[in-house]
Amino acid sequence: MINLIGIILPLIVVIVIVIAISIMWPLIIGAAWSPSSKRVVDKMLDMAEVDSLDVLYDLGSGDGRIVAEAARKYRAIGIGIEADPLRVLWSRLKLRLLGLNRRTQIIWGDIFNQDINDATVVTVFLWQKTNEKLKEKLQMELKPGTRVVSHIWTFGGWTPLEVDREDRVYLYVIGESDY
Repeated sequence: MINLIGIILPLIVVIVIVIAISIMWPLIIGAAWSPSSKRVVDKMLDMAEVDSLDVLYDLGSGDGRIVAEAARKYRAIGIGIEADPLRVLWSRLKLRLLGLNRRTQIIWGDIFNQDINDATVVTVFLWQKTNEKLKEKLQMELKPGTRVVSHIWTFGGWTPLEVDREDRVYLYVIGESDY
Protein backbone atom coordinates (compact mmCIF):
# COMPACT_ATOMS: atom_id res chain seq x y z
CA MET A 1 0.00 0.00 0.00
CA ILE A 2 2.78 2.45 0.92
CA ASN A 3 4.61 1.69 -2.32
CA LEU A 4 1.45 2.48 -4.31
CA ILE A 5 1.06 5.84 -2.51
CA GLY A 6 4.71 6.55 -3.25
CA ILE A 7 3.93 6.22 -6.97
CA ILE A 8 0.49 7.83 -7.14
CA LEU A 9 1.22 10.90 -5.01
CA PRO A 10 4.12 12.18 -7.17
CA LEU A 11 2.04 11.50 -10.28
CA ILE A 12 -0.84 13.56 -8.89
CA VAL A 13 1.57 16.39 -8.00
CA VAL A 14 2.97 16.41 -11.55
CA ILE A 15 -0.53 16.46 -13.06
CA VAL A 16 -1.57 19.37 -10.80
CA ILE A 17 1.58 21.31 -11.76
CA VAL A 18 0.98 20.74 -15.50
CA ILE A 19 -2.64 21.88 -15.18
CA ALA A 20 -1.65 24.95 -13.16
CA ILE A 21 0.98 25.95 -15.72
CA SER A 22 -1.51 25.44 -18.57
CA ILE A 23 -3.98 27.72 -16.82
CA MET A 24 -1.46 30.43 -15.89
CA TRP A 25 0.62 30.36 -19.08
CA PRO A 26 -1.82 32.44 -21.19
CA LEU A 27 -1.72 35.22 -18.60
CA ILE A 28 2.06 35.24 -18.78
CA ILE A 29 2.28 35.31 -22.60
CA GLY A 30 -0.54 37.78 -23.24
CA ALA A 31 -3.27 35.71 -24.86
CA ALA A 32 -5.53 32.92 -23.80
CA TRP A 33 -6.35 30.15 -26.23
CA SER A 34 -9.80 30.51 -27.63
CA PRO A 35 -10.32 28.48 -30.79
CA SER A 36 -11.69 30.31 -33.82
CA SER A 37 -14.73 28.80 -35.47
CA LYS A 38 -14.42 27.28 -38.95
CA ARG A 39 -16.49 30.18 -40.25
CA VAL A 40 -14.08 32.76 -38.78
CA VAL A 41 -11.02 30.86 -40.03
CA ASP A 42 -12.50 30.78 -43.55
CA LYS A 43 -13.42 34.47 -43.30
CA MET A 44 -9.88 35.42 -42.24
CA LEU A 45 -8.23 33.42 -45.03
CA ASP A 46 -10.72 34.57 -47.69
CA MET A 47 -10.37 38.20 -46.62
CA ALA A 48 -6.58 37.94 -46.96
CA GLU A 49 -7.03 36.31 -50.39
CA VAL A 50 -4.61 33.53 -49.43
CA ASP A 51 -3.29 31.45 -52.33
CA SER A 52 -0.62 28.87 -53.10
CA LEU A 53 2.12 31.51 -53.37
CA ASP A 54 1.59 32.75 -49.81
CA VAL A 55 3.60 32.14 -46.68
CA LEU A 56 1.14 32.51 -43.82
CA TYR A 57 2.21 33.01 -40.21
CA ASP A 58 -0.37 32.48 -37.50
CA LEU A 59 0.88 34.22 -34.36
CA GLY A 60 -0.43 32.39 -31.34
CA SER A 61 -1.45 29.43 -33.47
CA GLY A 62 -3.14 27.42 -30.70
CA ASP A 63 -4.22 24.06 -32.11
CA GLY A 64 -3.00 24.92 -35.63
CA ARG A 65 -6.40 25.19 -37.29
CA ILE A 66 -5.56 28.32 -39.33
CA VAL A 67 -2.20 26.87 -40.42
CA ALA A 68 -3.91 23.61 -41.40
CA GLU A 69 -6.68 25.30 -43.38
CA ALA A 70 -4.24 27.60 -45.21
CA ALA A 71 -2.21 24.59 -46.31
CA ARG A 72 -5.15 22.28 -47.03
CA LYS A 73 -7.60 24.59 -48.80
CA TYR A 74 -5.28 27.21 -50.32
CA ARG A 75 -2.03 25.21 -50.71
CA ALA A 76 -0.15 28.00 -48.90
CA ILE A 77 2.85 27.42 -46.67
CA GLY A 78 1.52 27.67 -43.12
CA ILE A 79 3.70 28.48 -40.13
CA GLY A 80 2.34 28.75 -36.63
CA ILE A 81 4.12 30.24 -33.65
CA GLU A 82 2.80 29.08 -30.30
CA ALA A 83 4.16 29.57 -26.78
CA ASP A 84 2.21 26.75 -25.12
CA PRO A 85 4.25 23.54 -25.47
CA LEU A 86 1.20 21.28 -25.10
CA ARG A 87 -0.59 23.03 -27.97
CA VAL A 88 2.59 22.87 -30.05
CA LEU A 89 2.76 19.10 -29.61
CA TRP A 90 -0.96 18.73 -30.34
CA SER A 91 -0.69 20.93 -33.47
CA ARG A 92 2.30 19.06 -34.82
CA LEU A 93 0.57 15.72 -34.30
CA LYS A 94 -2.64 16.96 -35.91
CA LEU A 95 -0.83 18.36 -38.96
CA ARG A 96 1.10 15.11 -39.37
CA LEU A 97 -2.11 13.05 -39.16
CA LEU A 98 -3.75 15.34 -41.73
CA GLY A 99 -0.77 14.80 -44.06
CA LEU A 100 0.07 18.52 -44.04
CA ASN A 101 3.46 18.43 -42.34
CA ARG A 102 5.35 19.15 -45.60
CA ARG A 103 3.50 22.46 -46.11
CA THR A 104 3.30 23.45 -42.45
CA GLN A 105 5.48 24.10 -39.44
CA ILE A 106 4.66 24.87 -35.81
CA ILE A 107 7.34 26.76 -33.92
CA TRP A 108 7.45 26.65 -30.15
CA GLY A 109 8.36 30.13 -28.98
CA ASP A 110 7.49 33.70 -28.22
CA ILE A 111 5.98 35.55 -31.19
CA PHE A 112 8.11 38.58 -30.34
CA ASN A 113 11.35 36.59 -30.68
CA GLN A 114 10.65 34.91 -34.03
CA ASP A 115 11.64 36.26 -37.44
CA ILE A 116 8.54 36.59 -39.63
CA ASN A 117 9.97 38.70 -42.47
CA ASP A 118 9.15 36.13 -45.17
CA ALA A 119 5.42 36.28 -44.36
CA THR A 120 3.00 37.44 -47.02
CA VAL A 121 0.03 36.93 -44.68
CA VAL A 122 -0.11 37.16 -40.88
CA THR A 123 -3.13 36.09 -38.84
CA VAL A 124 -3.71 36.95 -35.20
CA PHE A 125 -6.35 36.34 -32.56
CA LEU A 126 -4.61 37.87 -29.58
CA TRP A 127 -5.61 40.47 -26.99
CA GLN A 128 -5.78 44.21 -27.73
CA LYS A 129 -2.76 44.91 -25.54
CA THR A 130 -0.76 42.23 -27.37
CA ASN A 131 -1.78 43.62 -30.78
CA GLU A 132 -0.57 47.07 -29.73
CA LYS A 133 2.76 45.64 -28.63
CA LEU A 134 2.98 43.68 -31.90
CA LYS A 135 2.52 46.69 -34.22
CA GLU A 136 6.17 47.79 -34.19
CA LYS A 137 7.40 44.27 -34.93
CA LEU A 138 5.02 43.96 -37.88
CA GLN A 139 6.07 47.34 -39.29
CA MET A 140 9.78 46.55 -38.88
CA GLU A 141 9.76 43.00 -40.26
CA LEU A 142 6.99 42.78 -42.85
CA LYS A 143 7.29 43.95 -46.43
CA PRO A 144 4.83 46.46 -47.90
CA GLY A 145 1.78 44.62 -49.19
CA THR A 146 1.84 41.96 -46.47
CA ARG A 147 -1.71 41.27 -45.32
CA VAL A 148 -2.43 41.18 -41.59
CA VAL A 149 -5.78 39.77 -40.47
CA SER A 150 -6.98 40.11 -36.89
CA HIS A 151 -9.99 38.52 -35.25
CA ILE A 152 -11.88 40.66 -32.69
CA TRP A 153 -9.01 42.96 -31.67
CA THR A 154 -7.78 45.87 -33.80
CA PHE A 155 -4.47 47.66 -34.22
CA GLY A 156 -4.95 51.14 -32.78
CA GLY A 157 -3.99 53.89 -35.21
CA TRP A 158 -4.13 51.59 -38.21
CA THR A 159 -6.96 51.75 -40.72
CA PRO A 160 -8.36 48.40 -41.81
CA LEU A 161 -8.91 48.07 -45.55
CA GLU A 162 -11.75 45.65 -44.99
CA VAL A 163 -13.96 44.90 -41.97
CA ASP A 164 -16.42 42.11 -41.35
CA ARG A 165 -18.50 43.54 -38.50
CA GLU A 166 -20.52 40.38 -37.94
CA ASP A 167 -17.47 38.19 -37.24
CA ARG A 168 -15.21 41.07 -36.16
CA VAL A 169 -12.46 40.33 -38.66
CA TYR A 170 -10.13 43.13 -39.74
CA LEU A 171 -7.82 43.20 -42.77
CA TYR A 172 -4.77 45.46 -42.70
CA VAL A 173 -2.07 45.80 -45.34
CA ILE A 174 1.44 46.88 -44.40
CA GLY A 175 2.30 50.14 -46.17
CA GLU A 176 -1.37 51.07 -46.58
CA SER A 177 -3.09 50.58 -43.22
CA ASP A 178 -0.24 51.50 -40.90
CA TYR A 179 0.63 55.08 -41.86
